[in-house]
Amino acid sequence: MSAPIVIVGAGLAGLRTAEELRRAGYEGGVVLLGDESRPPYDRPPLSKQFVRGETDDTTLRPPEFFAEKNIELRLGAAATGVDTAARTIALADGSTLAYDQLIIATGLRPRRLPGLPEVAGLHVLRAHEDAETLRAELDGAGRALIIGAGFIGCELAASFRAAGIAVSMVEPQPTPLASVLGERIGGLVARMHRDEGVDLRCGVGVDTLRADDAGHVRGALLTDGTDIDADLVVLGVGSVPVTDWLAGSGIDLAEPAAGGGVLADEVGRTSAEGVWAVGDVAAWQHDSGERKRVEHWTSAGEQAKLLVTALLGGAAPTAARVPYFWSDQYDVKIQALGTPSPTDDVTVVTDDGRKFLAYYSRDGILTAVLGAGLTGQVMKLRAKLATTTPVADLLAAAG
Repeated sequence: MSAPIVIVGAGLAGLRTAEELRRAGYEGGVVLLGDESRPPYDRPPLSKQFVRGETDDTTLRPPEFFAEKNIELRLGAAATGVDTAARTIALADGSTLAYDQLIIATGLRPRRLPGLPEVAGLHVLRAHEDAETLRAELDGAGRALIIGAGFIGCELAASFRAAGIAVSMVEPQPTPLASVLGERIGGLVARMHRDEGVDLRCGVGVDTLRADDAGHVRGALLTDGTDIDADLVVLGVGSVPVTDWLAGSGIDLAEPAAGGGVLADEVGRTSAEGVWAVGDVAAWQHDSGERKRVEHWTSAGEQAKLLVTALLGGAAPTAARVPYFWSDQYDVKIQALGTPSPTDDVTVVTDDGRKFLAYYSRDGILTAVLGAGLTGQVMKLRAKLATTTPVADLLAAAG
């Protein structure tokens, strides 16, 4: 009996890859390993509907799905190492698992801030268990401090305000999302949060946390010397790829300064024969030649299709792929098509004080479209991003 295809990581990317294998007609063994005890679930609702108590079900597929598709789902099975010569994976329980092809889909873990004391009431949000703990503490919370105004921080700020909790959000950069969307758009996002009553403080960090005699957080001292009260603190300062289990495997990894992750080509092949990488952990090669990770929900499914096609010997599709991501904050859906960069030129086309639409360009060519609360205007420009479009042509057409 031949060894199975083993997918390490039972998140969205791992699940989508298993699904694509069956959809493509692969009939051999497929093993999906997850280090959590919970079946694959959807992460985006954790910072929104789930933490607000509006839904309890984030499951991506019912248990019978895995039986129907003959996918062996092994939960609570963390991988601790891989021998690419022997084609075996070491597991935390001391056992080993042989593979024919290995697909790395281990995702990310939240980054911690060194030097902060470990106190009760300090949270990160990545896993379902994190969201459960956070939701349980919201009822008794009066004031929350969110450290980091990235997507997770901004979404949690909106969720906490909806729950009637006073929110302070601290961000060392000049604006929220500055490193992703640039300061111009970050300023519009900042305006939205301040309009909703968030005490947003940019250009400042957290020096330490203050706790009571029982060891529960009661506030924070900021790097500018000010003091903020809080009985709930969430760290949202980014994530790091889960690659420590690959130490000594010989699989090439990106340098931490470049974002880390497993280096792969444009269809997910790594430097090791029979080893692939997909999802947030994977630094794929892009059209520009750069290898970088893309931490967006839709890209997991797109990568899974490309990887499985290549793994099974098929030809890669030639249609241009237009990246897409979104973030729900308050009553506004922020959506982006393309590849916005903080160094791009940004033209705000529409802004009514809440909803806005912006074009990103580089050397005069459209690179991305971003809108807040303007779904139709964003999505109709997908075709423009699939070709070379001078941004001046769009601006002229707009009037």
